[in-house]
Amino acid sequence: MRLNADLNEPVIVHAAKLNWVPSPAAGVDRRMLYREGAEVARATSIVRYAPNSAFPEHVHSGGEEILVLDGTFQDEHGDYPAGSYFRNPPGTAHSPAAAEGCTIFVRLWQYRSGDDVQVNCQPGEGTALSPRPGAKAARLLFEDAAERVWIEEWSPGTSLTIENQQGLEFLVTDGNALINGENCVAQSWGRLPAGQVLEATVGQAGAQVWLKAAPLQHADILKMPG
Repeated sequence: MRLNADLNEPVIVHAAKLNWVPSPAAGVDRRMLYREGAEVARATSIVRYAPNSAFPEHVHSGGEEILVLDGTFQDEHGDYPAGSYFRNPPGTAHSPAAAEGCTIFVRLWQYRSGDDVQVNCQPGEGTALSPRPGAKAARLLFEDAAERVWIEEWSPGTSLTIENQQGLEFLVTDGNALINGENCVAQSWGRLPAGQVLEATVGQAGAQVWLKAAPLQHADILKMPG
């Protein structure tokens, strides 16, 4: 399967308008944003766990990156309430579940060789950043030589610009903003090739946005099986 797989083209997907697609685990459904592959795939998705649903224990050979959007995501290592951000590097394993249900944003098989840092940011954790004009707060979740991941709180009724030298990915987690001409609300996701600036006009409720500055596919990305 190939979905939004041309990394040279900008894309914005309003995931809240998409149908949920069942996964192999009962009670676990997906809204697919980007995908290259079958069940094992390079993928970016919104995933919903129904109450008392679980996914069998599995190894993330290609790594996984998760932002919890609502509810509480769980595994044998702990609980991750809404706002949690974590990175499970290649080779890690867990048994994900959600006793009360949850929704997560997840990126799979997009790690590069040598990226083996385990990250667990609980809600509100991370390093405070100086907010750009148009934002009232910003918080760094992860940074290394190849990528930077952070959250921004955009002020109501403002306009802002984010330069893009490497490649830029975003997810609106709350509120709304007109981003590059598209009305983006919660679960609106976008990806911009290097050099394409993000321009936003924020709605009257403000907006919270997750952002990643990184090559849209690392030159040394891990090879998938087969």
